[in-house]
Amino acid sequence: MVYKALTIAGSDSGGGAGIQADLKTFQELGVFGMSAITAVTAQNTLGVQGVYPLSAEAVAAQIESVAADLGADAVKTGMLFSAEIIRTVAEQVKKQKWERLVVDPVMIAKGGAPLLQEEAVAALKEELLPMALVITPNIPEAEALTGVVIRTMDDRREAARLLHRMGARYVVVKGGHDDDGEETVDLLYNGSEFSYFKSKRIDTRHTHGTGCTFAAAIAAELAKGRHPVDAVATAKAFVQSAIAHPLGIGQGHGPTNHWAYRQYGE
Repeated sequence: MVYKALTIAGSDSGGGAGIQADLKTFQELGVFGMSAITAVTAQNTLGVQGVYPLSAEAVAAQIESVAADLGADAVKTGMLFSAEIIRTVAEQVKKQKWERLVVDPVMIAKGGAPLLQEEAVAALKEELLPMALVITPNIPEAEALTGVVIRTMDDRREAARLLHRMGARYVVVKGGHDDDGEETVDLLYNGSEFSYFKSKRIDTRHTHGTGCTFAAAIAAELAKGRHPVDAVATAKAFVQSAIAHPLGIGQGHGPTNHWAYRQYGE
C-alpha cells in the first residue's frame, strides 16, 4: 500500500522549510508527498527577501486536483498567509472529509519576518483549529494564539488547555524556544493528560525548517495509520537526528539534515 500525505504551505526557495521540507520528510518516512502551494517566498538561510501569495482560488484548485485523483491519508498545513486562504483551506478540508489534519500555525520566520497577516490569526483560531487532529505551535505561536505569556511549564500547560478548548484534539507546544536547561521538552496534551518528549539540547544555528519538518513527520506517520502520540514520538526523533547531523550549509540559519534519521537513526 502507498501512503499519501498532502502539504498545504508556502514554498521556500532555499529548500530548508515550507513545502520543500515537508516533501523531503514525507519521502524519508516512506510516504508519497503532494503539495498545494499557498505562497512563493524568496528565501535563504539569511532571511526572507519576499513573499508572493497565490490567490485563494489557486490554492483551492490545487487541493481539489489532488483530492479528485490521488486522495490523501493525512494533510498538513504550514504557512497560509491570509484569512482568505485559511477559510478556503478549512472549506476544502471539510469538503474532502479529511480527519488526519496537522496544523502548524506558521506565523514568523526564523529571521523574524511575518508569514501570517494579523487578521488571519482569528481565522486560524475560528476556522482551522477546530478541525485539527494535531496542532504544533512553538512557544511564540502558542502565546499569539492564546494570549498566555509563557515563561514556565505551567504556562505551557495552560496554553495547551486553551488550544484544546479551541478544538484541536492533540496539542503539542514545542520547547525549542525555551532556552533553559540542557533538554528540549515538547509538551503534548490530549484533553485529559500531558505527555513530555525530551531530547538533548544541541547548540547550533542550523535549525531552519525544524517546525515544518516536525509537523510533516507527524503527518507522515498519521498517514500510515499510527496513533498521534506515536507519530509525535517519531517526529521528535526525526528532528533530533536532523539537528544532530547538520549539513553546515548557508551563511545564516542553515537547514536541518532530512536524511539523517534514515542514515544515522535517532
